[in-house]
Amino acid sequence: MKKLLFFAAAALLFTACTQANPTDPWKQADKIVKEMTKVSFPDRTVSITDFGAVPGDPEKPCHEAINLAILTTSLEGGGTVLVPDGDWYTGPITLKSNVNLHLADNATLKFLTDVDLYFPAVRTRWEGVDVNNAHPLIYAYGETNIAITGNGTIDGQASRENWWRLQQYNERIGHYLNDDPKAEFILPSRLELLKWGEASKPVYERVTTPENTLRPQSINFCLCKTVLIEGITLLRSPFWVIHPLLCEDLTVRGVTVDNNGPNGDGCDPESCKNVLIEDCTFNTGDDCIAIKSGRNVDGRRWARPSENIVVRNCNMANGHGGVTIGSEISGGYRNLYVYNCKMDSPHLDVVLRIKTSTARGGVIENIFFKDVEVGTCGGAIISVNLLYEPREVAERGFIPTVRNINIENVTCTKARNSLVIAGLENPENVSDIHIKNCRFDGVANGNNLQGGYQRVTFENCTINGETVNM
Repeated sequence: MKKLLFFAAAALLFTACTQANPTDPWKQADKIVKEMTKVSFPDRTVSITDFGAVPGDPEKPCHEAINLAILTTSLEGGGTVLVPDGDWYTGPITLKSNVNLHLADNATLKFLTDVDLYFPAVRTRWEGVDVNNAHPLIYAYGETNIAITGNGTIDGQASRENWWRLQQYNERIGHYLNDDPKAEFILPSRLELLKWGEASKPVYERVTTPENTLRPQSINFCLCKTVLIEGITLLRSPFWVIHPLLCEDLTVRGVTVDNNGPNGDGCDPESCKNVLIEDCTFNTGDDCIAIKSGRNVDGRRWARPSENIVVRNCNMANGHGGVTIGSEISGGYRNLYVYNCKMDSPHLDVVLRIKTSTARGGVIENIFFKDVEVGTCGGAIISVNLLYEPREVAERGFIPTVRNINIENVTCTKARNSLVIAGLENPENVSDIHIKNCRFDGVANGNNLQGGYQRVTFENCTINGETVNM
């Protein structure tokens, strides 16, 4: 009996201590990074020139030689495939297990813009909907221990004369968003893809062709484990730049993204687990970093949240959001750690942006954001929007939940708003937003809180020099 009482008392003491000393989120972030599996390659290097690649001639693209070098290296146990200095014109590249594609300092992969080169279609997602679409510029499916490294450049060569002119229709079916009224392409509406998803059309029947393709990503790794993308510069992507999908143990380090094209997101981990994004620079035509987990029916069918993502020591310039969660977030999201970042541009709309809707559903929780220095921000510092894309044609009634957002030691010199909430009627759908030790200056309109929310607090914070009591 005494032993039972002793163990019961010990259990109560443990519980009390645990509740009084909750886990430090930043130690959790360090733990995630420490426990991630890291890439490792045999000490063996082959050059793409050994397989027939010739530099500087767009009439002699190198992708067949590059792909042969990658496949051969993988089959022989792995190693490094070197892209030497020079301009290398190429079509689509497929990365294989245990291969590091390494770009020399003055090497540039220049991807040709002939749409036919990027077919037959491969399995991917486009804006959160499963589809068989044009081969991404660099693609991998189901591979393990892969990398793209070096200080070279990946240039998608996209422009309004090629890929970007394929920007899809707006929400009025048949209205083409190309400045050229004599466009040769008759493209399916983006809405057609969304209809495939809403109708649960079998994915094997969702196939685009060169005549009706959706724009491909620059880098798209699907269902891959142990991934490194390091050092490279990425320019002029046809669509999203780095799009890891259903991946685990992914590191994006020291990468520069300069891409002002339409939907030109910098890095979009989708339904990924254990991700580190560090020491990167983003200047984009859309979100700098956007975390996703599938759209509507497809996102709920997979039910794979993104989780355990650490973002540190990054710089953000232009972009719709510095760090964004959504809008394709139906699988949910948990555990984001952002710290020691700098953001500054009048063309940066929102610093921390959460966007979802009753078509998405899902739970977004455990967001930790600290030591972020913001210069100019064109919109809000923090935005939580549960009413995103209200005109979307989709089944509704999937109520999203956003909770446990923690903002600490963030400064800003100019913004339109500090905190914006567009909530639903029920206050439980947005809860526990805690903003601590922050200084927001040059804020034109202060906070803008609409709809239901609960437990929103400011502690030791000032807006335009005045203490906020909330």
